[in-house]
This record gives sequence, C-alpha cells and structure tokens, in this order.
Amino acid sequence: MLRAGRIFRCAGQQCRENISEAQKIEGVSIKHDISLPVSRIPDFLKQADAALSKAFPGIRVVAFGHLGDGNLHYNLSKPDALENTAFIAAQPAVNCLVHDLVQALNGSISAEHGIGQLKREELLRYKSPVELALMRSIKQALDPLGLMNPGKIL
Repeated sequence: MLRAGRIFRCAGQQCRENISEAQKIEGVSIKHDISLPVSRIPDFLKQADAALSKAFPGIRVVAFGHLGDGNLHYNLSKPDALENTAFIAAQPAVNCLVHDLVQALNGSISAEHGIGQLKREELLRYKSPVELALMRSIKQALDPLGLMNPGKIL
C-alpha cells in the first residue's frame, strides 16, 4: 500500500483499516460503496477499469472491501494532485459511468453505507417510482415520527 509516496507493509485487518487513511494522504478521491453479485465482480472490475481509463487517462483505481458478500469500495483518484480539481469536477460523469455499469450487472449503487444524502438524486435514476414508494412506506411504518436518521430515505 502507498502512504505519502512510500510503500508500507500491513497485514489482514490492519491493511484494510488503513486504506482510507493512505488514500487521504495521497490526495482526494471519488469513492463508491457498491454491491454486486459476487460472480459479477471480476466483470465489473474489468469493464469499469477499462471505461474509466479511456474516459480519464491516468486514473488510479483502489478497489477493496467485502468481496465475499459482494460489497465493494471502488475508489478513484488521479496520481497528480494538480489534476484533482478537474477530476473532482467530473464526479457526476464518473459516478454515472460506475453506477450505470453496476446497474447493468444487477448490482446496487449502495452497499453497507446506505444511500445517505449524497446519493439521494442518484437513487431516483436507478429505482422505479414503485420501489421508491415502497422504501418510503417501510420508513413510515418503522419510524412514523421521522426521528431515526432524519432526512434519509430508509
């Protein structure tokens, strides 16, 4: 793993827990918390890496997570910090490319971190009105006063 331009050794859970810290030291990144059928993860990685490399030459992919259950953290950055502003400005296009491929492979644009507030608009693009109504109904049934996680869909 890289940390401030150096490689360091880590093992098991320590390595997993330090990935986010190492990425912060290296610069900004566009992060995705997605899930896919386990059997589709290799297809996703191959297709997404190729499409993003073509659209954003020099992109750096850091993919890790809970591969045994299909949850994948798919984080993207540029190795040159001078390109960060333009790359972050392209986040909607990056997200669209990643999320469209996830949807095509029968995955979900969100895994264990949920939709939150950053993906609220994205959810409208990938879920039908019936699915959204069902989510709201479940939220209403479980939390009629809106006290748990205010402002969240579910």
